Amino acid sequence: MKLTRNGIIILFFCLFLLASCGQKRQEPVVAPWGEISDTIPEDNDFDLADIQLHGELIALTLTGPETYYDYRGRHLGTQYLLAQRFADKLGVSLRMEVCRDTAEMLSRLEEDAADVICYPLTKEGAGWRFGEAKKNLQKAFRDWYRPSMLAEAQQQQQRLLTAPTVQRRVYAPMLNQAGGVISHYDASFQHHASRIRWDWRLLAAQCYQESCFDPQARSWAGACGLMQIMPSTADHLGLPRSEIYNPEQNIAAAVRYIAELDQSFADVRDRSERIKFVLAAYNGGGFHIRDAMALARRYGRNPQRWHDVEPFVLGLQQPQYYNDPVVKNGYMRGSETVDYVRRIHDRWNSYRGIKTKHSVTQGPSGVPQKAKRERKKKYQIL
Repeated sequence: MKLTRNGIIILFFCLFLLASCGQKRQEPVVAPWGEISDTIPEDNDFDLADIQLHGELIALTLTGPETYYDYRGRHLGTQYLLAQRFADKLGVSLRMEVCRDTAEMLSRLEEDAADVICYPLTKEGAGWRFGEAKKNLQKAFRDWYRPSMLAEAQQQQQRLLTAPTVQRRVYAPMLNQAGGVISHYDASFQHHASRIRWDWRLLAAQCYQESCFDPQARSWAGACGLMQIMPSTADHLGLPRSEIYNPEQNIAAAVRYIAELDQSFADVRDRSERIKFVLAAYNGGGFHIRDAMALARRYGRNPQRWHDVEPFVLGLQQPQYYNDPVVKNGYMRGSETVDYVRRIHDRWNSYRGIKTKHSVTQGPSGVPQKAKRERKKKYQIL
């Protein structure tokens, strides 16, 4: 049988594939169109030098207040902070990936899908576990790590959470009560609130909660201006960073963001209810609020009613709930978000001359609880 040129090429390609399957490393194969070399390097161990060459350390962990979580657009957690320090020492970026349980972490590490488990699996050192082939990475960690570092990371997190959340001047919540003037920005609130069919006094109440009407306010996480917009969010909303402290532009961008959140919670048909979900998402992240809604549904509550979802926002602070299979985004500081929504509604009611009646929130387990009010003011008077 006479082979055509294409047939010869196919035959050589098949022989090459068979040779690849039969051995882990191989010599170059000469084919009619040139030389083919196996792309797998002779040393298949992806260790410290390779991590530094590629510029990324991949770490696995579980969600939780002492491990890793998202807080107002900033990553926190003792294990995360320690891992970030180690990555900085190596001169690489850190990619933290959350697993469901220790079994998943160990399986992924064994498959070489990550470099290290940043979770206390043992009582020695930080309790981390490295991939079996990561001998040099493990040595680098042992040379760098000191027992005091874990406590230092815990103290760093505590400082971040207890330090003034926002540096701002504190203006009166109402400029002229008799004249119905709330702030210097009332005209902007009125103009932009109409675009999302909000009462402008609700937008003003939210602004006071965010910045106390200080256009130069800045949070420790990097949120800026009257409505505390993160620079990355400003980029998404088309707000130039050079204009992020401009009161008019800041309010306009915040309203665009509120409109996006309103659309994302369009399944909450009742507008008065949807406002609460939007406020909660503005503060704590829409993905966490969706988790709380999924928990409410799982436990037979109405996921479109804030009164039914609120206990599960609080519940996302407890392992029983943030480790539930329906929860996709893990732990959150739910008490702050619940308090945020309530404070804004209280102030909005006061702007409208309505007396607020508070009810005790029932936790997910049926135990009455209230959102924790901060004992200390979380702002700094400049």
